[in-house]
Amino acid sequence: MTAPTTTLPSGDELPMVGVGTWDLGGDTVRDSVRAALDAGYEHVDTAEGYANESEIGEVLAEYDREDVFLTSKVLPKHLNYDSVVDSCEASLDRLGTDYLDLYLVHWPNPAISLRETLDAMAKLHDEGLVRNVGVSNFSAYQLSCAHHVSDVPIAVNQIEYHPWNTQDDVVDYCRETDTVVEAAAPLARTAVFEDGVIRDLAETYDRSPAQIVLRWAVENDVVVLPKSSSPDHVRANVDLFDWSLDEKDHARIDAIDRHNPVYDTPARDWTGDTYGISE
Repeated sequence: MTAPTTTLPSGDELPMVGVGTWDLGGDTVRDSVRAALDAGYEHVDTAEGYANESEIGEVLAEYDREDVFLTSKVLPKHLNYDSVVDSCEASLDRLGTDYLDLYLVHWPNPAISLRETLDAMAKLHDEGLVRNVGVSNFSAYQLSCAHHVSDVPIAVNQIEYHPWNTQDDVVDYCRETDTVVEAAAPLARTAVFEDGVIRDLAETYDRSPAQIVLRWAVENDVVVLPKSSSPDHVRANVDLFDWSLDEKDHARIDAIDRHNPVYDTPARDWTGDTYGISE
């Protein structure tokens, strides 16, 4: 089943459902991505920090590259100008492609100039290595700065978004600036499956809790990137478009009032491998 799309500032069409690949490697990620592409997905999301680009590249080689919207991300420790360029070229090599449809700053890094980072992104865009530029895990404040200093449109902000963490202020600002919202961890890494409203609606609609949550997000015009190690679940996660939530049931999910992020917490381990910021 092919997902509908949303249009980026470049005019490119971004499928509303993509297969997420965080924390998947080896044969597991190969099987997941292959199941997704065979089920009609046209959107694959990865990152250099996921350490699975080579495996994904092996699978992509079996398909028509032009049929896949491919996203990768640069780690925050690599956000100086030369490192952004080097990281992108390394990702392209591992993925076996000569361009990315979307390249994201994976996390903001206050120790490195955002202008420097986005100047490197503009170079990659101008050279055709990256067709669209975006960010991930940016607050509204950080995103407003990115829009201000970037020479190319900031097309996407990929954030933690699910019924327990809707980040309304960020989403509202994205809407104001025509920045597409992508939901990382759209299922709250399965934690939201225990929510009473979600369980009740899953029974009512004879759908999985995952399908209820993903359908709700898509109806909110948010691109979803569910990941699963189960090919059956991967296939089910795109079965969202021949049914819909009743308005009152959609509103029940909107009304869930919790702030429970599963990964985007206030503090960071600045010394870890993601940031690698020395004192």
